[in-house]
Amino acid sequence: MQILSSTAAHGSATKLYPYQQYAIETLFEKMQSGTEQLRLLFQLPTGGGKTVIFSEIANRFINQYGKKVIVLTHRQELCKQTSLAMKNAGVFNKVVDSKVKRIAKKDYYYCYVAMVETLKHRIDDGLIDTKGVGLVIVDEAHHNSFHKLLKKFPFARIIGVTATPFSADAALPMKSFYTELVLGEQINSLIEKGFLAKPKSYAYEVELNTLNRGIHGDFTVSSSDELYSSKVMLDLLVHAYGEHALGKKTLIFNNGIFTSRKVLEVFEQAGYPIRHLDNHTENAERIEILKWFKKTKGAILTSVSILTTGFDEPSVQSVILNRATTSLTLYHQMIGRGARRLSGKKTFNIIDLGNNAERFGEWDAPVDWQHVFENPEIYHQILAKASDDIHQMPAEMRNRFPNSTEIAFDVLAAYQAAMDKGEKSKTVLRNSIRQHALMCTDNADTVSKAFELVTELEKEIDWRIKQYAKCLGSVTKNYIKWLGSDYRSRLHGLIEKIMSRRAAMRTAV
Repeated sequence: MQILSSTAAHGSATKLYPYQQYAIETLFEKMQSGTEQLRLLFQLPTGGGKTVIFSEIANRFINQYGKKVIVLTHRQELCKQTSLAMKNAGVFNKVVDSKVKRIAKKDYYYCYVAMVETLKHRIDDGLIDTKGVGLVIVDEAHHNSFHKLLKKFPFARIIGVTATPFSADAALPMKSFYTELVLGEQINSLIEKGFLAKPKSYAYEVELNTLNRGIHGDFTVSSSDELYSSKVMLDLLVHAYGEHALGKKTLIFNNGIFTSRKVLEVFEQAGYPIRHLDNHTENAERIEILKWFKKTKGAILTSVSILTTGFDEPSVQSVILNRATTSLTLYHQMIGRGARRLSGKKTFNIIDLGNNAERFGEWDAPVDWQHVFENPEIYHQILAKASDDIHQMPAEMRNRFPNSTEIAFDVLAAYQAAMDKGEKSKTVLRNSIRQHALMCTDNADTVSKAFELVTELEKEIDWRIKQYAKCLGSVTKNYIKWLGSDYRSRLHGLIEKIMSRRAAMRTAV
């Protein structure tokens, strides 16, 4: 028996907004006019209703062509969520999990939702007839894990869906796998039309020079845990929450489980309603926590690697980025969790504790995604340059200062401490200069060699001056330039004094 779709006779089961209807018509028209090997990439911001759109496309495709449709996801929990969302949209489907061993050509279902690895194993074992698949929809298409499967469907049209058509891997640009990008509405347009909430952003400048990058380019969990679980950062987080999110339903995104549990501990001690969630949380507990979060007024959920995709809770009023990331996609996904509209909710707060907006730009700023898709190498260079502002002393440079135990200097914390003590702001630069002078003199036998080490610190000095200027507020470029010149002049002078004093002490002995 052939079942094309549960909505075959009744049309779409979900009300479509005009921009969604336009996207569907555009994509379907391109599918009809293109070949079976057509590969389209569709971009739509988080919260725009991408599942509604590709559900309708799947429904129409089944009705018109009578061929099977497979929707690919990259996580097991997303399989079930996507399947349920498609059923709610009126598309009859089945999840291909460990229990499903075969999809025959005359199978009862015409739409399947599958995780990449599970489907790959079934295909490699020869248990799935890929020739009967006419359309493959790739959800969260920016993930590189999907690429190995696309060639398995030589007779299927491919539609990838993503909020950010930009691969984190410069060697695997999305234009290598998709022939054309179809653009949906921009974030600012969806806000203006009332489909997404308007963000109110609050950024706290954080010195990230202790963070290290891993092999995939983003900051490592270990270095993030070390920074964000420190008392200074935990105090800043609590302060930022109290200033801009107090009493609001809040999501806190962290890079490491250790940090998230420290956040849980600190907020519990402060008497705030908070729970912790990560990708190791048992499913039953996860369901219970999410129910608690949904029904609890002013609830706080601190999490790691679990709520960036597939989580839809419109009642979220504040999103706190308690981490830094070099991933443009992750940046958009985290903030997008708070952008869902709800009756009475027109705005939401973004609290950035990782200099992320400085790195990527404001979340709702227009982006030329077509240019990004066609020229990904340019944007990798831009992000690399932006990440240079996150100064990290390379290992080889650290080796130039083997006698120095302290090489990091938290300008933000030093400034806050100075203000708390009623000291002048210039105390921060005085202490910074003294640390740099000791680093150079402790690792050199002569003044000239100490001056040579100063050249190794040029980038570090520029970073500290930039952070100090931001603490002061609105200052001119000429003033920042003067600060840098004065810093170096005073540093050289202090080095000469220290080396002279040490020489005198040796002579006296």
